Order: sequence, then structure tokens, then C-alpha cells
Amino acid sequence: MALTMMGKKRGMIQLFDEKGNAIVCTVIQAEPNVITQIKTKEIDGYIALQLGFEKVTGKTQHTIEARTGKPRLGHFKKAGVKSRRFLVESRLDSTEEYTLGQEISVDTFNGIEFVDATAISKGKGYQGVMKRHNFAGGPASHGSGHHRHAGSTGMRSTPGRGLPGGKKAGQMGNERVTVQNLRVVKVDSENHVIVVKGQVPGPRNGLVYITQAKKLAKKKS
Repeated sequence: MALTMMGKKRGMIQLFDEKGNAIVCTVIQAEPNVITQIKTKEIDGYIALQLGFEKVTGKTQHTIEARTGKPRLGHFKKAGVKSRRFLVESRLDSTEEYTLGQEISVDTFNGIEFVDATAISKGKGYQGVMKRHNFAGGPASHGSGHHRHAGSTGMRSTPGRGLPGGKKAGQMGNERVTVQNLRVVKVDSENHVIVVKGQVPGPRNGLVYITQAKKLAKKKS
């Protein structure tokens, strides 16, 4: 089981390898995540590590407390850390090397070749079948009236209803998406940045969860 860190997608850049080939990369800035809770088998029934990311800011302490909320405020005070906006939990085999309030940096990914990135994809609103499911559309000639239609979705007397789960128009995007096996191109500890090859879901400055690639880790083990 691998540790999951949080970061912000800052945008995309183009780098070049030793042979001069252009590599399209995504830049993820992951400022140190702080340990807000250590879960044990005796107390919680399983072993896990809870990390917090991005400090809650405000002009006054009262504002910060109001933005945090009382339940979380007590949780953070118990851990002895400042309020954080986001929390994530990672199940681990052992947490002996970790302590409350300890900061986890991008150095965690040094020596790791591939990672998985999870984020909320860009919302595109209500879309038709051509944009949402890549339908080809109907005949585009002389007034057929089917240019961008889905076509017939009806049924005969058996089963006498439209089956659920079909490809139809509807909400597109704004979903939790995971892109697996992204190659780690660079880890910049000084600027808290990890650069991966390929694209990561979500808009610029969107929250991203990064963890060691699960499928490739299983193959190597």
C-alpha cells in the first residue's frame, strides 16, 4: 500500500529528452502535506495515515476558525497543526516511521518511476451524444433533420422500456478521474514540484491526488 499526497495542477510544459524529442508534461506543485492523524488497528480497526494540505488563510484567527468549522478545528488542535483545507487518508502496512505534525514532501517520489494521478475533470455542462460519446451523427444532407441526433432508443413490447446506462445526452465532465502510470520526469524538492509525462485531469490550480502507480508496483513485486 502506497502513500497518497495532494498537490495543485499548475499547468503544462514541454521538455526535451536526451535525443531531442519533445515531451509534453504536467507540473504539479505539492507543498509539504502534514500528518493530521495516525490510525491504528487497536483504536480504529485498521492502519492508516491522514494527511492535510493547503493552509486555511484569513485576515484574523476568527476568520480562519470560521472557515475551518468546529469539528475539524478540534481535530487539528488535537494533532497540534494549523487548519488545512483538504484531507486524504492512505492505508499503510506500518506507520511506525511517522509522527503527528510531520511534513511529507515531494521527496517521497524520489526513485519512483511511475505515479497515478486522480482529480475532478473539467465540467462541460449538458452535452449531446456527438460531443459526449463521439457519435458520428446522422446524414448531413438536404434537411434530414437528424444531423446531431442520437437515433432511436425505444424498445419493442419486450422489455417494453428503455434500458438504463445507455449512451445518451447528459452531464459531461465534473467526474473523479484517475490517469494511471504517468512517468515521473522530474522531482524539484526546492520548489515542491513534481513533473509527470502526459496530462492530468482537471483545470489549472485544481486539486490532484498523487500516489505510486498501483498496477506497475504489483507487476514488479
